[in-house]
Parts: sequence; C-alpha cells; structure tokens
Amino acid sequence: MYQIVGFHFRVSFGETGKFKEDVKFQSVAGLDVQIEKETLKEGGENRFEHTIPGRRKYSPLTLKRGIVRPSKSGLTTWCKEAFNDLKITPIQTVNVELLNENHNILIQWRLSHVWPVSWKVGELNAEKGEVLIETLELNYNYFEVVDKS
Repeated sequence: MYQIVGFHFRVSFGETGKFKEDVKFQSVAGLDVQIEKETLKEGGENRFEHTIPGRRKYSPLTLKRGIVRPSKSGLTTWCKEAFNDLKITPIQTVNVELLNENHNILIQWRLSHVWPVSWKVGELNAEKGEVLIETLELNYNYFEVVDKS
C-alpha cells in the first residue's frame, strides 16, 4: 500500500462534447466540506450549551490553467455568457478525477450544480516569459467522493 500523489488529475464537465478541450488544469482547489454547528440552550442548565451538527458547507472550486484561445474553449464561452450576458447556465455534473500512472481513475469527486462566480486573468508582464494563467472559481451545491479502486 502506498500514498497517492496529487499531480496527475483531470477535470471533466458533464457535456463532454462542448467542453472536450477543457480538461487540463494546472491546479484544482476547493474540494472542502464543513459541517456547521448549531447551539441549543437548555433551560435550567447554565454550565454549557449543547452543540449539534447543522448543514454542510462547501468551498468554491478553484481551477487554474494556462489561458486558451476563446474559440477553442467551451468553458471560456460558458464563462463569457455568464459574465458578459448574465446568462448563468449551471452544469449538472463536474468530475475531478485523480489518476494513476496508467491514467485510470483512482478517486473521483462528483460535483453537482456547478456555476461560475469568478473569472480572473493573471498579470500581463513584458519582463517575464511565463504562461498566462486564468483562474476560474466555481460554486457547487455538494460533492460525492467515488472510490474507483
């Protein structure tokens, strides 16, 4: 048994034909869930409050990649529609897939009802010869972890 490395992954979007070029990202962050706490005060008990589990709260998914020509990217078109035209069309399923050395899926995070909340382009700088990075921040309702082993 060995520990899994996190550098071999892909992101796939529900409508594969529309987003077929949009699976390669430099980094993925935001696969994060927390359970909110609620407190209850019991009459007559003044030493403490009861803490009970509440709703789950998910962080936004942050994707970074080298910028792609808009005509080649369904994801760029989707973001342009959302931010330019306020036509926000959620994608029903987005999968973040951790891959092994044979490109088989080890673990899959299946995100539900995904839509863009932020779209950033990195710094344009004539003094550096770096790849121009775009950062997408996506909201989602929840994720499920699917073990593929």
